[in-house]
Amino acid sequence: MRTKQDHGVSEAEQALRGRDYRRAHELCIARLQQNPNDAECYFLLGVLAADHENLEKARELIEKSLALGERPGRANAQLARCLIALNRKDEAVAAADRAAAAGPHTALELDTIGVAFSRAGLHDRAAEFYERAVEIEPRNGAFLYNLAASLQFLGRLSDAETRYREAHAAAPKDHRALAAAAQLAKQTPARNDIEALRRVFDQNRDDAEAARQIGHALAKCFEDLGDPAEAMVWLGRAKAGARQRSGFDFRGDAAPLFETSEATLQVGARAGFQDAAPIFVVGLPRTGTTLIDRILSAHPEVRSAGELTDFALHLKRAAGTPSPFVLDVETLKAAPQLDLADVGRRYAEGVSASLGLSGRFVDKMPLNAFYAPLILQALPQARIVCLRRHPADAMLSNYRQLFASGFSYYDYALDLEDAARYAAAFCKLTDAFAERLDPARLTIVRYEDVIEDIEGQTRRLLDFCGVDFDPACVEFHRNAAPVATASSAQVRQPLYRTSVDRWKRYRPAIDGALKILVDEGVLPAQALL
Repeated sequence: MRTKQDHGVSEAEQALRGRDYRRAHELCIARLQQNPNDAECYFLLGVLAADHENLEKARELIEKSLALGERPGRANAQLARCLIALNRKDEAVAAADRAAAAGPHTALELDTIGVAFSRAGLHDRAAEFYERAVEIEPRNGAFLYNLAASLQFLGRLSDAETRYREAHAAAPKDHRALAAAAQLAKQTPARNDIEALRRVFDQNRDDAEAARQIGHALAKCFEDLGDPAEAMVWLGRAKAGARQRSGFDFRGDAAPLFETSEATLQVGARAGFQDAAPIFVVGLPRTGTTLIDRILSAHPEVRSAGELTDFALHLKRAAGTPSPFVLDVETLKAAPQLDLADVGRRYAEGVSASLGLSGRFVDKMPLNAFYAPLILQALPQARIVCLRRHPADAMLSNYRQLFASGFSYYDYALDLEDAARYAAAFCKLTDAFAERLDPARLTIVRYEDVIEDIEGQTRRLLDFCGVDFDPACVEFHRNAAPVATASSAQVRQPLYRTSVDRWKRYRPAIDGALKILVDEGVLPAQALL
């Protein structure tokens, strides 16, 4: 029989699910005054704290609820959610494993476990939990969306599109699913999402994030229909609100980062952590980093770790710098005083604990480019493959990309001319690295060279990484490993040339940005003719 006190907890949970946070808090506090050791109240207060991004407090409350006997399935699922957001990935995976083993689970618990595994890069494991959540609640738009994204990462693109459309049907006000489906589907004059997207855009034009996602999807539709001019119009509309909100300034926000990164070339030689041999694939986003990751990880001796923030996080923790950003000038300036061998050791141990990887594995976080000299100091057996692409194509591909919101590192892509400045600065930085760092440990790979000579460049890459040639690497599109990047659809296909010199089709809309590349000396003046 449910007691009056039990009803109070149930009412608190109901209030929490309805996002009536004040009422949920009041009910939990009242119950704790009667019973200070009520596990469920501590759990609900932990979830409330997590919903308000007070993650450390949430972790404490949920751990206390576990100690007092809260159900381990749901408590560990929420604990994993907190830990992954706190960038404590190996602990988050362990908590998700405990949650998975506890059972039986509600749909929300299953979805939460899936989210933890997804954010840890374990996409194949995540899909199982999303599937089970949808089996229990087949009309839950949020669960359907997470399942669709997981299927996309796993290369099940047709299934992913179907699930995205089901998610939109279940939750029509959630614009994300329709935008994602349009991005996956080849748009044709006979079958396209333009009118539906226009309606959603008009309904959300005052919501900068919704406008950004829907506007990008509309741009992709017009690109598919062979109208790059209209695509550029929609990209401008998509980014306008976010650009104004970001306040990004290249000279103040980005230029100091490039300058300080180059200055790390001056860090004196020191011993590093010898017992790890990762391959870092770096470069501007959308310049072929995922392609190289797929080529390398198709080798039987090499596995992909996906895009890891681990090196940056361990460097930040070692520096102890106060800014809220992981990649920042202050942390790079602190590098000469750090124990880089310990940073390397913590990196290797963390990847082993959370992903079970050691030896030659690929870490393809593009922004690790800024740490190249420090990576080679911290991990003497590491190799760095740096992607370069025609600067006009690199600039345009970054501007066309819908980057995840909440990461100010990519705010340069909200404006075409800022994207040009960023691409030019990246060219100059990596030129300096290629000139000063050991060519046996850092190599530049040009995207266009890979397109022209896939086997020759594959042999060169494998030799650089110290592994024998394997023909499976040339057939990279058959690689079944998950891909959690914007290239998840493209790298499931054989090589194609349509992305080479794409920039020429977007003139004259990009001429102002091209002039910046010329003025910065990374593009010949003839490009403007």
